[in-house]
Amino acid sequence: MNKKNILRIAMAQISPVWLNKDKTIEKIKSFIIEAGKGNCELVIFGEGLLPGYPFWVSITNGSEFNSTIQKEIHAHYIRNSIQIEAGELNEICELAKKYNIAIYLGIIERAKNRGGHSLYCSLVYINAKGKIKSVHRKLQPTYEERLVWAAGDGNGLQVHNLKQFCVGGLNCWENWMPLSRTALYGLGENLHIAVWPGSDYNTIDITRFIARESRSFVISVSSLMKVEDFPNNTPHLKTILKNAPTVLANGGSCIAGPDGEWIVEPIVGKEGLIIKDIDFNRVLEERQNFDPVGHYSRPDITKLIVNRERQSVIDIIE
Repeated sequence: MNKKNILRIAMAQISPVWLNKDKTIEKIKSFIIEAGKGNCELVIFGEGLLPGYPFWVSITNGSEFNSTIQKEIHAHYIRNSIQIEAGELNEICELAKKYNIAIYLGIIERAKNRGGHSLYCSLVYINAKGKIKSVHRKLQPTYEERLVWAAGDGNGLQVHNLKQFCVGGLNCWENWMPLSRTALYGLGENLHIAVWPGSDYNTIDITRFIARESRSFVISVSSLMKVEDFPNNTPHLKTILKNAPTVLANGGSCIAGPDGEWIVEPIVGKEGLIIKDIDFNRVLEERQNFDPVGHYSRPDITKLIVNRERQSVIDIIE
């Protein structure tokens, strides 16, 4: 085995301390430390894990206009979201540097360059030197998510070199957007990260599909959430629990190889790190007969345009 070919990855399938950013950060840090001590080179956390997915919307009549309940829960969500510019990920970045480990982390971002009050479902990549290299704001929130998250932009459609791999990532149903996938393929991606709020229903089909389409490794990482994970200080907790199912997110984290076959089948209901070594040479082997943006593409006929400008309502000219 050629060690240069091998990347040790850890999928952190965990629940948040829901809508408590400080305690969730502490939990995330503990799993980074565990992954680092296990000689992992990349650790991945689920969609919006910090501080949690907006489960209340679909079970508390989230579309009711001018609802006091929705406003008060939403305000609590904003207060526990992450403003990167304020240094709220600094401790996580320091651990990445200490343990020489790269991190993909799903956060709810309170973007300063968009006024600081609207929320974005963002996927943050931190390299092994502890530097934030990209913040991908989810391009299109899904269905009820649009009641709490704003639409992102193309700035985060970026890839990063990690040993011999080229890694990129998307949030949840973005993975079903063929042009978004193609943007990453065209940038050289061969290790695709798909983060989810947590459901084997979501991961069981698309993980293998993307792997087979792209001839890349695909790692799907999901979170967990049960009714007992709602903290007692959650606004309108009784209303939330009234219609909440016992399990809101059951995990389903998994890995498919470049041939589309399972390396790790979806794991349900188990909290902790799932660690696996992957071999870059498998990418080269499977690209022999198909490469969607290389020898099996026709850019003279079909071509994608990507706008990676970070969107803001103002341009300041001093």
